[in-house]
Amino acid sequence: MKLSNKELKNIKGGITFSATLLNAIVRGITSFMDIGRYLGSSIRRATSPNGKCPIK
Repeated sequence: MKLSNKELKNIKGGITFSATLLNAIVRGITSFMDIGRYLGSSIRRATSPNGKCPIK
């Protein structure tokens, strides 16, 4: 099926969110949260009076 020039000009594209893109976004957010958790734990352990506190 061939489209005329008029019909081709009326085609509107859009952004689509695929499962791959959503998975990448979720993994990125998870990575940032893990980095924050590890950094917070290391700061807490470094500043505790005994030098180390139990890891939960």
